[in-house]
Amino acid sequence: MKTSTRCVQLGRGTDQYGSIVPPIYQTATFEQPTATEFGEYDYTRSGNPTRTLLEQQLADLEGGTYACAFASGMAALTSLTRIVRPGEEIIAGDDLYGGTVRLLDRLASHWHISIVYVDTTNGVEVRNALTDRTRLIVIETPTNPLFRISDIRELSSIAREAGAYLAVDNSMLSPVFQRPLSLGADVVIHSATKFLCGHSDVTAGALITNDSALHKQFSFQQNAEGAGLSPFESWLLLRGLKTLALRVERQNNTAEKIANYLQTRTEVNQVFYPGLANHPGRAVHQQQADGNGAVLSFTTGDEKLSAEIVQSTKLFKVAVSFGSVGSTISLPCRMSHASIPGGLRDRLAPPSDLVRISVGIEDVDDLIDDLVHAFRLSSRQEELEIAL
Repeated sequence: MKTSTRCVQLGRGTDQYGSIVPPIYQTATFEQPTATEFGEYDYTRSGNPTRTLLEQQLADLEGGTYACAFASGMAALTSLTRIVRPGEEIIAGDDLYGGTVRLLDRLASHWHISIVYVDTTNGVEVRNALTDRTRLIVIETPTNPLFRISDIRELSSIAREAGAYLAVDNSMLSPVFQRPLSLGADVVIHSATKFLCGHSDVTAGALITNDSALHKQFSFQQNAEGAGLSPFESWLLLRGLKTLALRVERQNNTAEKIANYLQTRTEVNQVFYPGLANHPGRAVHQQQADGNGAVLSFTTGDEKLSAEIVQSTKLFKVAVSFGSVGSTISLPCRMSHASIPGGLRDRLAPPSDLVRISVGIEDVDDLIDDLVHAFRLSSRQEELEIAL
């Protein structure tokens, strides 16, 4: 079946009563057969039928065998880092979500794990950064928020030769547009809060892999640290997955039109979006992805002007995160990436004038009209200040 069909059909026929929508097992504990025998489930922290079904669907959509669903994307990422021991090393991309950088900085300062930030779009640079202590390579592609493209096949080969694992954050594209496991990655990371949910009403994360040993470690951390996704959030995420393909295909098409529109604005210096013909890494992206996603960013060369544009939109709500059916807009340097530690900001923080847009499912003409209005308002404000 095609991905759009699997999004709807997965999980059907699993309920003994034939319900079209899987039930929520909203329980903390389960009655056991006897005092000395355990059933399949005993305590929801350790496992729950609703979460199990979600994990099966996430694994299937990513072309994986195993999945663990967590209470947030950061909880999933934290579980991933537990495979790295003190004295070992993580190679990380140099354009990552601010919360990821914050977590990695804590690992370096508290757990004596070395973190090496590298331009992962350059395979030679990654290879040169490897040491006999390298345990894990963590990348985003496209990255958030500058949309740099890393070659997953090349990096998976480099990691394998070094005896390290490659983990790819696929939150930006979802399995509808990119499936890193099929390209050689060992682990796929998701902030399921984003496109997988798609409605801004669930905070969730996931780790998907084909490696049974890795999965056992992730499952242990999920249970031991109590980071598993709750039954109700699992059910909401199952519901969101049904419309995943429908949503992201619409959002992808709209984002491409908005990116092209932004390139016509004299106020815009540069637009970052893999769907543009002049985007760096576009050729690699087209070889490993089936779409360009619904998030893009642009610079104006003026931090104040960028802030005025963000604050002048009406349909684009000023908010962190991305991937919802409702469009959002933000200044990453001040919002999603403000958590980058001070000592790393000069190298890893995005430009202060960078505006990030997450395109929803609204009509494209309405969204472009909203941006036209925002540019006009911000330009008038700038002219007024010059006059004064």
